[in-house]
Parts: sequence; structure tokens; C-alpha cells
Amino acid sequence: MLLGIDHLVIAVRDLDDAADELERCVGLAATGGGRHPTLGTQNRLAWLGDTYVELVSIANPGVAEGSWLGVPTIAALERGGGLATWSIATDSIDADVRALREIGAGFGDPTPGERMRPDGTVVRWRLAIGGALGPAEPPFLIQHETSSAEWTDGDRAARSAEHHPIGGPVRLEVLELPVADVAIAGRTLGRAFDLRFRPSLVGGGARDANLGRHIVRLRPTHGTPVAPGIGLASPAGDGRSVHALGCRWTVTRS
Repeated sequence: MLLGIDHLVIAVRDLDDAADELERCVGLAATGGGRHPTLGTQNRLAWLGDTYVELVSIANPGVAEGSWLGVPTIAALERGGGLATWSIATDSIDADVRALREIGAGFGDPTPGERMRPDGTVVRWRLAIGGALGPAEPPFLIQHETSSAEWTDGDRAARSAEHHPIGGPVRLEVLELPVADVAIAGRTLGRAFDLRFRPSLVGGGARDANLGRHIVRLRPTHGTPVAPGIGLASPAGDGRSVHALGCRWTVTRS
């Protein structure tokens, strides 16, 4: 079953500088992370419960140029950085891939992946990709191995109440994707993930779809460059929007 947005991949040139900007401007602390030797990338994570923001930089350009994560990361960096791609969490990736293929989605077979953390433990997952990845392209599916690092019951319980510098736990509520044509983008995402888009209460021609506990919003650009929007909720949120790492961040009161 599709559970909701799993994580957002933000392409950055320097992990430490990006983590500093994320904490200073948004109030999110990025910790942990590690390297993906087979992908040519490295990361740091800002946890939002079981959802997270993944800051990704290039560790090995030669490897990254041919990897599924390196390609959209490099493309995003060539645009100045920012949202490279995003993913949807599932607890039954094989069944979901079969079901989505039946409605016309072009997902490949699930493949395993792993990342070694600085403490030597290993994070493992399986993912399925439906085609080219990018901020305006359909996301990929991921299922985390719950016996590996970061995904045990203890790990999940510990971060469910994690306090960020902004104050209190923070949760992702909305991912807003700027698109040239809302109708086409809605049909593409709807066909890929069986999503039902409706007119958004924010107006302006935007459309929303529920994905687990999250909202995926398509906002028309009308020919003007628009940064992707990330809507968060926190006990200390005041509704102000800030621009950081190529995205617009809004934190409302939970």
C-alpha cells in the first residue's frame, strides 16, 4: 500500500553548508546520513517523523553520471540546486508495482539499495523507478527494510518526538510542485499512482491530491520560474515563508 511521501531529495553542492542553511533559515536540523558508493552520492537527513528531507551532493562524479540518483542530482545542480526528485513510501513494493503496472504505470522491477552510516551500521531498502526522475517527473517508490538501521521500531519511536531548532517536532504536510500544465501533470501523476486531483483551496489554478497523510499540490507557473514549495507543521510555526536551498518553505502551527 502507498503510505505517503517518503522523502524529498534536495541537490546541494556542499552538505555542511546546506545543513547550516537549512537550520539557519528553516529551523530544521540535518543529522546522520552517509555515502552511497555505488551511486556516487552522499547525504545528510532532516527527519520529519518517518518522512525526511535528504540533502544530496556528488561524492564521485564519474559514478554519479551513470546512477539513478546521481543523474537527477547533477541535473538539479546544473539548474542551481534544489529539488531533484522525491519518493513515495510503500509497505508492499512488489504488490504495488504490479498493481500500478496494471493501470499503465511503467515501473521497473524493485531493486535493493543500501547506505553505510558513519557509525558503521547499514541502512537497506528496495526501490522501483518508473522512468526519468526530476522535480516535474513522477517520483520513485521505496520500501525500507525495517530490520536495518534507522527503521526499527526503536528508531522510529525515537524520532517521532524529535525536536528541531524551530521548536518541537516537525511534520511534512504539503509538497507543491510548479508545473507548466496542471492538467497534463495531473494526468501523468494520476496514471502513475492512481491519484485523484481536485481544485486546491489556495486557488490560482492549483490542484491537490491526497497521498497518505500528505498533500501533493500542482501549481501552474504561467511561464514564470517558481520554486517548489514545502509545507511543514510545527508547534512553533507562524506561517511565514522563507526561501532556502532552491525551495520555498512554509511552517504553519500544528
